[in-house]
Amino acid sequence: MEKKSHNLPMPKVHSWQDVKDVYFLYITNAEDRANIEEAYNFALKKHEGQFRKSGHPYITHLIEVAFILAELTAGPSTIIAGLLHDVVEDTDVTVSEIDKMFGKDVAMIVDSVTKIQRLKLSKKVDDSDFVYEDHRKIFLGMAKDIRVIIIKLADRLHNLRTLHFLSHERQLRIAKETMAVYAPIAGRLGMGKIKAEMEDLSLKYIEPEAFNHVSELVEQRSPNLHKALAEVSKRIADILFKNDIKFEMKFRVKSIYSIYKKMKEKDNDFERIYDLLALRIITPTELNCYEILGLIHATYRPVTGRFKDYIAMPKSNMYQSLHTTIFTGDGNALEVQIRTPEMDRIADSGVAAHWAYKEGTNYNPEREQREIENKLHWLRDFVATGYETGNTAKEYMDTITKEIFETSVYVFTPKGNVIELPAGATPLDFAYKIHTKVGDTAVGALVNDKLVAMNTPLKTGDICEIRTSKTATGPTESWLNIATTNSARSHIRKVLAKKHQALTRDDNIEKGRGSLNDAFKERGFAEHEVEPHVNKPEVLKHFNVNTYEDLLLLVYSRNITASAVLDYLKLDRRDHMGKLLSKGRRVVEDAKNPVIVPGAGTVAVTLGNCCTPVPGDNIVGYITKGKGITVHRINCPNIARNLDRTIEVLWNPNSETKLYPLDISIKCNDRDNLLVDIMNALSQAKVSISKIKATYHPSTQTSVIDATILIPNVDKLNSVQNIILQVDSVYKIDRVIH
Repeated sequence: MEKKSHNLPMPKVHSWQDVKDVYFLYITNAEDRANIEEAYNFALKKHEGQFRKSGHPYITHLIEVAFILAELTAGPSTIIAGLLHDVVEDTDVTVSEIDKMFGKDVAMIVDSVTKIQRLKLSKKVDDSDFVYEDHRKIFLGMAKDIRVIIIKLADRLHNLRTLHFLSHERQLRIAKETMAVYAPIAGRLGMGKIKAEMEDLSLKYIEPEAFNHVSELVEQRSPNLHKALAEVSKRIADILFKNDIKFEMKFRVKSIYSIYKKMKEKDNDFERIYDLLALRIITPTELNCYEILGLIHATYRPVTGRFKDYIAMPKSNMYQSLHTTIFTGDGNALEVQIRTPEMDRIADSGVAAHWAYKEGTNYNPEREQREIENKLHWLRDFVATGYETGNTAKEYMDTITKEIFETSVYVFTPKGNVIELPAGATPLDFAYKIHTKVGDTAVGALVNDKLVAMNTPLKTGDICEIRTSKTATGPTESWLNIATTNSARSHIRKVLAKKHQALTRDDNIEKGRGSLNDAFKERGFAEHEVEPHVNKPEVLKHFNVNTYEDLLLLVYSRNITASAVLDYLKLDRRDHMGKLLSKGRRVVEDAKNPVIVPGAGTVAVTLGNCCTPVPGDNIVGYITKGKGITVHRINCPNIARNLDRTIEVLWNPNSETKLYPLDISIKCNDRDNLLVDIMNALSQAKVSISKIKATYHPSTQTSVIDATILIPNVDKLNSVQNIILQVDSVYKIDRVIH
């Protein structure tokens, strides 16, 4: 017996009058109608003598594209561009001609569509042979303007409807490309009807046996389902009439591909698919939606785990509806969808519903595009990811597939905004999804008000708050093990590459600085004196460089010797410094002396009270005639005017450990018990306090707490600072210079 082959219904062949009948319903402006008619006649003339593989005149394809666009209530520019989308590719018409005849808006759309069509796409049918770069170009070409996407989808849909006229090889290639590129885009744009038809048509050619098998199963079960649907819809209608709720009922049949896909997920168990048929109830308001849901659940037992509230939490493609599955009492389960008319329109047309032409409004394509991008936040990522340097075409397609087409986790910001992420995403992915700056400065995360590790997988419904710091050092290699999204990982890699490049340059600069410092030391100068002498316009000009860092790079590469710099400056302090030091009081170096003077023996030193240096600080010695050396922090302003009297000094690594007084100033937003909390923090840090004073500033409602603490070194200071900064209301800690 010959096996039955199931075919989708043959689409109606439309006339130009059919198209006009549709767009005349919403485009009433005479000039707009005339422009569309002119575009049709222009296309008819230019494509005269051209035929499709079906044998039909080529204009029939353009009419069908225009009809699909008109059904989506597309604007005049979009319909005109749809009619003209092939004239540049297939005739002698130029983009500039279209600009002159139909305006810049239409010309831009046609040009974008033409560039996509001119791409030389892979001719091979195996998935492994698909050219990723081809797909990236298609995506980026379409993402420039939503209307380009809509026209390409209409174009592809009609080509699929007439696929049976092509060779098997071309059928397979176009069907697979549709599944890989066009159907997912339609889905993400919320264009459900177009997506479903594309998938069904593609499946028919990719896996004809599976298509026929699923079709047979649906046919066998349909009578019982339709009977159950009729009984349930009548009962629900009676209930809604009784409760005086306005409504309209429809039903939808699940697409063949959707059933096929679900069967694969459920081990080919057709009986476990509950939503073959769905009852759709359209009602005026959101409140009505929830009222109807309550009435249905009061009448029928709902299937556990099958309720979804897409009104409160819309899908990323703007889809909104209430979904519930109920037991009908006859062994069947039925899905019920409840939504408003606007939600229903968006469910079918998606982004096209938002873009729908509205006469009498101040239409602005750029504004419309921005509004769409604000609603579809992923669209910006979609484009940005494609242009990221270092992103391979395969990485781009992986990102598109995993993060745009397969997202499944919805996480809230503290303000209630929904962020969509792939399953398995972490708070770090969440941070980068908000903004790359948030990701780069992230230092911690709270999920549902609990502090969590940055690699914690997020779940739908989680409320995630990212803690950032202006002093954060940014991504490290370890972040690549925390981030799961390709977009976050790509950005992290890019930052790390820049860091590496900067580090290499910085490393070479430091090596050049070391060579210059060594040369200066030999002539009696301290490190901090080098830059003030060398970083002068006349010196940089002499050596033909723009910056001090450029000069250091030349010293590192030995294009300029350090000695040449000193010779040009005519600097040598060796005899002068020796005389100064010889008059100072000499001491024997021992463990009690915290500071030593390299190359000058041992001299008496004291630590400056003005800047309170402690071991680990960058320090410099100030020579006082007959009194030895006073040690200052290198940035102490009290020595800035007397650099000629400074000398290099070092902390004695053999010095006994002791505590040094150090002055700090803690800036805070004022609150109750602030001083107590800071004292407790210092106690926690195991730090002794010799003095503390709090000053309140009423004009700014801030407080400044000045304290003298006793610490052994800078490392301890850093630890203390980190502990104090954890105190609520503390926002800054400074070291004091008197």
